[in-house]
Amino acid sequence: MDNLSNNAQKVYEAMKKLGAISDNKLKTSDDIMKAAGLGKSMINAALQELMDKKYVKRVARQKSAGYYIFK
Repeated sequence: MDNLSNNAQKVYEAMKKLGAISDNKLKTSDDIMKAAGLGKSMINAALQELMDKKYVKRVARQKSAGYYIFK
């Protein structure tokens, strides 16, 4: 976790707080935005960073993508 930006760490902590820890408990970027208290573009950039570093998985769904903590 040391190699993550501050926003990515906030998003990761917000996802843990929301309980997004498995593919059964997906959370949208809007859910994460409300919990983390950051803007939408910052959330999306942080989620992209977390996905690149294999901390978070993205699942494409009908209306919006869902995210959960992978490790």
